[in-house]
Amino acid sequence: MTNTGPAILQVLPSLETGGGGVERSAIDVARALSIAGWRPIVASAGGAMKHQIDRAGAVHIELPLATKNPLSMYRNIGRLARVIAEHGVELVHARSRAPAWSARAAARRAGIPFVTTVHGTHDAGWIGKRLYNSVMASGDLVITNSGFTRNHLMGQQRIDPDKVRVIPRGIDLELFDPDRVSAERMIQLTQAWRLPDDQQVIMLPGRLTRWKGQGVLIDALAKLGRRDVRCVLVGSDQGRRRYRAELENKVTAAGLQGVVQFTDHCADMPAAYRLADVVVSASTDPEAFGRVAVEAQAMGRPIIATAHGGSKETILPQATAWLVPPGDADALAAALDEALALDKETREAAALEKQTYVRAVFSRDLMSQRTLEVYRELLQP
Repeated sequence: MTNTGPAILQVLPSLETGGGGVERSAIDVARALSIAGWRPIVASAGGAMKHQIDRAGAVHIELPLATKNPLSMYRNIGRLARVIAEHGVELVHARSRAPAWSARAAARRAGIPFVTTVHGTHDAGWIGKRLYNSVMASGDLVITNSGFTRNHLMGQQRIDPDKVRVIPRGIDLELFDPDRVSAERMIQLTQAWRLPDDQQVIMLPGRLTRWKGQGVLIDALAKLGRRDVRCVLVGSDQGRRRYRAELENKVTAAGLQGVVQFTDHCADMPAAYRLADVVVSASTDPEAFGRVAVEAQAMGRPIIATAHGGSKETILPQATAWLVPPGDADALAAALDEALALDKETREAAALEKQTYVRAVFSRDLMSQRTLEVYRELLQP
């Protein structure tokens, strides 16, 4: 059956593997649009995740939208204007700054609504950068992925508060469902990571970059003083070899060689969460949303996160969740000590509460439907 509803064009830089909220949210919304009988179109520079756009029932149009070259951005205005005309697009939704400049001009040229989603916070230390960022505040309606992101945007840009809609990022609850993770998947990951059966597992998911706080966790483990646990740092260094070497030296200096291990990228994060006795998000800079905390709670895992940014909105305070000051290794060590001492009954009761909470607030379906409501608000006669 051919969809006959409004054509919605989402614009983003690319669809590379390992993409974050920008890519994943675009795919989820495209899927919801297709199910609703609308006509989803996604324009990007392409990438390994393009097949997911196809599976979502959307049309993908490859354009050089990842560029920040001013001349190319100017040419993208005409390219997007042609897409709008050829496909009868009725609304344009931009998810990143560089393509948003081209998308806004093309939408204005066509006389159709323009929406932006602010997925993260952007540095605005000088006036040129603030001007560059301002396009994300220029939508007819502006979506932010958390109240923290909204407040950050309001503090940097002149924007009517009535134009802003806070729509938390959603996760795939069919994927992040502990009942769907087979024993075979967990065994495969245990063997690949060579995890001992008799040690509790502490896990910090996140690419190896300084602000993700891997160094703070290593310091906390040194203060904890236990050698009967295994800490798994899950994430690629993405070419940051100097930082990885710094972390490895820190591990050696603390005598934690048998405690801390690096595992690079993991393709099966639901199984990884299932193996964890406690999940840590030690980011020293505020997370705009905090996907790790939500995924961990969906999987029923105890979670320790830093008390700033989106984490303050996503963590359900109860017996198996802790918020600690950013960069505070002592507080993190104390929380780890409590988390590792939890009894089975407490963990199981809290796990059910976490899963219920996440399903009610952070599902991808809820995020998608609330985004469609924004579209309807602008498209209504």
